[in-house]
Amino acid sequence: MPGKAKVLALGLALLPMGCGSAGSERYVSPRPSAAPAAIAVATPEQQAGFDRWAVGFRARAASKGISPGVLNSAMRVAAYDPDVIRLDRRQAEFARPIWEYLDSAVSDTRLANGRKVLTEHGAVLSRIEARYGVPKEVVAAIWGMETSYGVNRGKKGIIPSLATLAYDGRRGAFFEDQLIAALKIIQAGDVDPAHMLGSWAGAMGHTQFMPTSYLSYAVDFTGDGKRDIWSDNPTDALASAANYLAKMGWTTGQPWAVEVTVPAGFREAGKGIRKAPSAWQAQGVKSVRGGRIPDHGAASILMPAGANGPALMIFDNFRVISRYNNADSYVMGIGLLSDQLAGRGGLQRPWPRSDRALTEAERKEIQRRLADMGYYQGEIDGVTGSGTMEAVRAWQVAQGMAPDGYVNEALLKKLR
Repeated sequence: MPGKAKVLALGLALLPMGCGSAGSERYVSPRPSAAPAAIAVATPEQQAGFDRWAVGFRARAASKGISPGVLNSAMRVAAYDPDVIRLDRRQAEFARPIWEYLDSAVSDTRLANGRKVLTEHGAVLSRIEARYGVPKEVVAAIWGMETSYGVNRGKKGIIPSLATLAYDGRRGAFFEDQLIAALKIIQAGDVDPAHMLGSWAGAMGHTQFMPTSYLSYAVDFTGDGKRDIWSDNPTDALASAANYLAKMGWTTGQPWAVEVTVPAGFREAGKGIRKAPSAWQAQGVKSVRGGRIPDHGAASILMPAGANGPALMIFDNFRVISRYNNADSYVMGIGLLSDQLAGRGGLQRPWPRSDRALTEAERKEIQRRLADMGYYQGEIDGVTGSGTMEAVRAWQVAQGMAPDGYVNEALLKKLR
């Protein structure tokens, strides 16, 4: 989701996207939104602290131009929700390997449901593509990944969730900014507090916009005077997602990636190395489908499972999708799902499925060992993000190894 708060990880951090998950589900046309999910009961101490915070917040919101009427109506539904804090602080002990994530993201069910919505909403998606230059299959893939094509838009009240996170969350200032933005949306008349529903982290609508991103990129494609991303009609939400990608620099006609093979001993994987396709091909990089790769602009080589897995030549549109969610796994999910919705095939080279997932403690150990040797400067958080992978590559270069940046059990053993 644009501005997504809960995607704190980069690179191959396999965290959930939106309020829907990358799993298999039966598609049904979206139903009218239900009542907001119940708010968990706070302790007297929690509620008292929240109430004290709310007094100060009212003054800060008023100074940002929020009217007394909007403040009163919003704060009537605001309440401390312990369940939101529990979700914010939860971190899984194990991360799924990327192939398991992609098995789910591009499952047969998700593909079948995607084909259904391309038929049901094909006319409006074609108009959106004509306006913004983003393929309808990419927009549909985002819709499918974020909310299972609108089925799982989230039932949390956005105002209480953001207020809770602003008061007690790990990123209070960020969430207070989101709460102010949510109040501006209400003040503009696009939605009322009771119907502003979404995920526990504040992401809203069919394509899961954070409030600040909504203010900057949401559009009224239906022409009814409202930028309505919450209703059962997904038009504004889908157009808003396309507008977001377009504003982030989407290049019409450019693929997000091309699957390639690399020569033995290849040492230039990583997003930081960019060359023209012709230069890569001169080094022995080849398309798995044969023929020359057209010049779609500067590209990098990504090897998300190391030398024993698929290799991708990624273009700028890969980076554009990553502005929606910065996890490489998510970008690959969107890219592969959209490719297959458009009738193109999936990856040809198999994943190294015998590799097991590392525990959180093992991932932290890798970061700690790299930090001790001066290769890693980030937080020891067990998140296998771009910073960790770049540190791995630097260490691999120093050891005379192929620098694929792949974090697995074999790497941990070498570091030990």
